[in-house]
Amino acid sequence: MSEDLVAGMINRMKAGKRDLASTSTRTDTINRTSNGATEVAANAAGNALADAVANGADKGAGTHTDGVTGDGVAVTGAATGPGQILQWNFFIGGHLSASVPVRLVERTTAGQLLWMETGTPMWRTALPRGTTHLRDIAPHERPAEGYPVVPDRWPMGNALFYQPTGAAHSVLWLFGRRQKFRGWYVNLERRLHHGDDIDIADHELDLNVAPDRTWRWKDEQSFAEKTGHPAYWTAEEAVAIRSEGDAVARLAEAGTFPFDGSWCDFRPPSAWTTPPRPPNPRHSLL
Repeated sequence: MSEDLVAGMINRMKAGKRDLASTSTRTDTINRTSNGATEVAANAAGNALADAVANGADKGAGTHTDGVTGDGVAVTGAATGPGQILQWNFFIGGHLSASVPVRLVERTTAGQLLWMETGTPMWRTALPRGTTHLRDIAPHERPAEGYPVVPDRWPMGNALFYQPTGAAHSVLWLFGRRQKFRGWYVNLERRLHHGDDIDIADHELDLNVAPDRTWRWKDEQSFAEKTGHPAYWTAEEAVAIRSEGDAVARLAEAGTFPFDGSWCDFRPPSAWTTPPRPPNPRHSLL
């Protein structure tokens, strides 16, 4: 997988991380599964999602129902059908970096799949002149109300997101020109759901996984630098975050879902149009 592709993709996203949840809540969120349970759950998730998509991904609009989101969060009246437009909101240190509309591919009890299309109208943080990434601005130097946002378009390639239920990570299938599969990207994160909004509290440390399933850590130095800062995570939480990444890396080494070759040839239904830019993001602070 191209290092420039991944670095550019994530660095553009990481223009907005202060996690205001309590320490006990965050630690519980990122310290959930044992190694064996992770692999069993991954296999079950792959089968469940494959069956669900085979039974409904091309059937058009979904129905509205009272239910549970991909992370086990109750939602009333949420549309659950393929093609539903959701808002993927990416936060760094509690500040919004980007807000991008995505389409729901499928949602099951195992997790949900989302499709992000290149060129999608979006919102991004308007940073001070001369600043490239919000991640590099110390939290105490940011405006208390958050930075304003400006309209833009998703600049990188197409991506399919898998967000497993109850896990502190998502896995992206990255696609280049002509929908060529370029590899996977593992984003370590905490997710919050508010109706159609999916708020991502980024955990900085990530993994690149090549098509041959070799992998490497990304952003280890900046992860270490942020550890212990009150706007980010404690040393104890950092251990749990890294353990989450280790568990996902073992899935890649074993060739277990989502690294089993499934979804690498995914094509969205031809009826899906590019989602329009949504109204201003619901909030600029998490």
